[in-house]
Amino acid sequence: MLADVERRGACFCPSPSPYTAAMPSRQMTSALKGEKHVVSKKPLHNSVNQQKLDNGCQPQEAKTMGRRRGRARGKAAERQVKLEAEAGLERVAPPVSSKGIVFCRRPGFGQEGTRCIVKANHFLAELPDKDLNQYDVTIIPEVSCRSMNRAIIAELVRLYRETELGTRLPAYDGRKSLYTAGSLPFNSKEFIIRLVEDDDGLGVTREKEYRVGIKFVARADLHHLRQFIAGQQTDAPREALQVLDIVLRELSNQRYISVGRCFYSPDIRKPQRLGDGLQSWCGFYQSIRPTQMGLSLNIDLSSTAFIDPLPVIEFVAQVLGKDVLSRPLSDADRIKIKKALRGVKVEVTHRGNVRRKYRVSGLTSQPTHELIFPIDDQMNMKSVVEYFKEMYGFTIQYAHLPCLQACKIVEGQRYTKRLNEKQITSLLKVTCQRPRDQEIDILQTVRQNSYGHDPYAKEFGINISEKLTSVEARVLPAPWLKYNDTGKEKECLPQVGQWNMMNKKVINGCTVNYWACINFSRSVQENTARSFCQELAQMCQVSGMEFDHEPVIPIYSARPDQVEKALRHVYNAATNKLKGKELELLIAILPDNNGSLYGDLKRICETDLGLISQCCLTKHVFKISKQYLANVSLKINVKMGGRNTVLLDAISWRIPLVSDIPTIIFGADVTHPETGEDSSPSIAAVVASQDWPEVTKYAGLVCAQAHRQELIQDLFKTWHDPQRGTVTGGMIRELLISFRKATGQKPLRIIFYRDGVSEGQFYQVLLYELDAIRKACASLEPNYQPPVTFVVVQKRHHTRLFPNNHKDRSSTDKSGNILPGTVVDTKICHPAEFDFYLCSHAGIQGTSRPAHYHVLWDENNFTADEMQTLTNNLCYTYARCTRSVSIVPPAYYAHLAAFRARFYMDPEVSENTSRSMHQTNGSSVKPLPALKEKVKRVMFYC
Repeated sequence: MLADVERRGACFCPSPSPYTAAMPSRQMTSALKGEKHVVSKKPLHNSVNQQKLDNGCQPQEAKTMGRRRGRARGKAAERQVKLEAEAGLERVAPPVSSKGIVFCRRPGFGQEGTRCIVKANHFLAELPDKDLNQYDVTIIPEVSCRSMNRAIIAELVRLYRETELGTRLPAYDGRKSLYTAGSLPFNSKEFIIRLVEDDDGLGVTREKEYRVGIKFVARADLHHLRQFIAGQQTDAPREALQVLDIVLRELSNQRYISVGRCFYSPDIRKPQRLGDGLQSWCGFYQSIRPTQMGLSLNIDLSSTAFIDPLPVIEFVAQVLGKDVLSRPLSDADRIKIKKALRGVKVEVTHRGNVRRKYRVSGLTSQPTHELIFPIDDQMNMKSVVEYFKEMYGFTIQYAHLPCLQACKIVEGQRYTKRLNEKQITSLLKVTCQRPRDQEIDILQTVRQNSYGHDPYAKEFGINISEKLTSVEARVLPAPWLKYNDTGKEKECLPQVGQWNMMNKKVINGCTVNYWACINFSRSVQENTARSFCQELAQMCQVSGMEFDHEPVIPIYSARPDQVEKALRHVYNAATNKLKGKELELLIAILPDNNGSLYGDLKRICETDLGLISQCCLTKHVFKISKQYLANVSLKINVKMGGRNTVLLDAISWRIPLVSDIPTIIFGADVTHPETGEDSSPSIAAVVASQDWPEVTKYAGLVCAQAHRQELIQDLFKTWHDPQRGTVTGGMIRELLISFRKATGQKPLRIIFYRDGVSEGQFYQVLLYELDAIRKACASLEPNYQPPVTFVVVQKRHHTRLFPNNHKDRSSTDKSGNILPGTVVDTKICHPAEFDFYLCSHAGIQGTSRPAHYHVLWDENNFTADEMQTLTNNLCYTYARCTRSVSIVPPAYYAHLAAFRARFYMDPEVSENTSRSMHQTNGSSVKPLPALKEKVKRVMFYC
């Protein structure tokens, strides 16, 4: 969907520039003092320099030696960059494969902030002193079901543990690998195992024979693991960690239902009804990980939705929300039930103890009393109702329904589809716990799991502490915020992560002269809508914007199912009245439950009309709250190109590694379709700061890519044009050009916050996306390679931090959580790499989840304090509210933009259409409609 940006020198460097390969002055200074640097002017894909040392991160001592005392700005910064270019110094080029890459080493520990103690849900695990051996398992005939594999190996252990296995108690992964503490008496052996199986619930048992082969493969290297934990090895010994993880999961696998790294059971806590045939099961997450303190077992609480094991007829009544016993089903009801039941496993109930299981594949279109089938080769027919009566003595009571009776849903089936709003609310009530309650439940879970009595943990010599880990933390101070000088309060220091707009005006107020309003809500009368709009306009003025009191045309009422017609009518009517001037803002009043209306409106406004819109729900129109109006006015201001607030340090040129030279901050995220949608594309979004030194305004771009593709494909791209030849483009390139146009300067430093990447994807994402950044820069100007810092932001982890003393009000916020600004980079963090946990927000309800930041690549040589302080301070610049937020705003904005872009996909295009497709990694993806130029320059996604 990106606008094609041609490769033109004029678009980026209107005059020859002396600063083509800027480096941080610290690197330059240290280089002049004799340090060696590898020189590479080529983009990543051409580089042959594969550094396996410090990846651009200098030791703390070297960084301290090379630190400048002050920060250059303006012409001084430009002179500094000229010196760097003249010195011929350049950054070490990144490697071309994961074999040649080492993530950024920790540059030291942070010192800023008020020191305190917090508790973490990490439990110290003592390393075993036994040899860990891996054996390959083959089972013939092959079994695809893990539970059956486990049953076969369990029988083998029962029969042969004391003899052939040399008293060893092995741990098994359910597939191909078996692990033992110490060697088995053989290198390779075959066993015959006979299992008595129930023939799928028919009540008939039969014996089945399996040949099980066990063959020695390798010995896990615990010495390597010890060195890694001590920070003396750079690559994690995944095999040894995997063995220990499987050992500690073995007993839970036998007791509970496992889903990923979580275990669930209806016995852990009583299941709660979620509505529509679902219930929540409680469970726990478990993962062993290497940390600075040693091996750590991370235990967290978890809840998820399971299908309620009801009789199918009751399940259907819950799904439809009505009595189904008295009347036939409508076609719409039948389709809804078919979707709900497809793939669900059921068991029959009309045959006494014989409980045969089936998986539902569809639903008959006829009621049961109309169903007949042949009973012999002569095609003599019998009705289903008669057959059940004669064969089983079972009377079908509700023959007006499809075949829904005589069966019950099998217990223990996780629900993998999307939950509705009611179900999400019910699940959140179950999972939302105060920090103190959650801490107690986690400790209770550890005691229930009784790792000290786990036969597998004992066998392998693993001891687990039952105490939470006490960690030294620091509370970083909140930054001062700058507001407009025309307000009573020109500066503000947030208190416990929040502040308000009283006596303040936004630092850069937008101007809205031409606006209109559409009312899609039947319950909102015209005078109510007019009164709401006037109140909103007044709030915008009070907040520091120039906002005309009257709309261009009278408020227009329309039906929700005629959104496109209504939008075009208002747009055209306003355009005609303005005689050449453009409508600037549309306010839309929507019903509280508006279905696809919101998405359709955003798609039409942003990709067709080029119109900024602000939607307001009916409930807020009726109950006009000053706080609500203030929040909406903040959103309108940034959507229209204004700024709400900036960091005082930013406009005072005091932010380390941001204020000294033009710096651009990126945020990137990819959102994937929901589980069960096997054809919808993933949506990638990238935002980038467009102001310097303020770093507050972010332009955003979005693109569709292959289903569940995590690597962002359109960061940089080239294609062949018949007239122009090879053309370059992509999101990074376009945003760099946009920064140059907005600031008059090109970025000399890049900070890239990447959201949504799991640990297993770190190498892949860094290699691919850093390469794309390099190529985008090189395409703009020869040798233009600004230093890059690449930081992964993780929210979906299971580390929780609790106050050391829940009764000490000075160490908690109102919700009982740790204070905003709490940062941890010791003990529970990576043994050697540059990562930290930061709780930048105040809790509202439940237990706060800190964000985990992992600096994978750093050519700017951030210290721990510089990176942690910058990240925490940026969390106070989020445009939509007067609170610090839980993740750094550029990553948050990228998530919002990606979520918004899902509305842009045309719902009418069928899955097999091929028009307007482009190839992405070998699969066809229909491009999203392009954002209008007017829209993508501003924070439309807020």
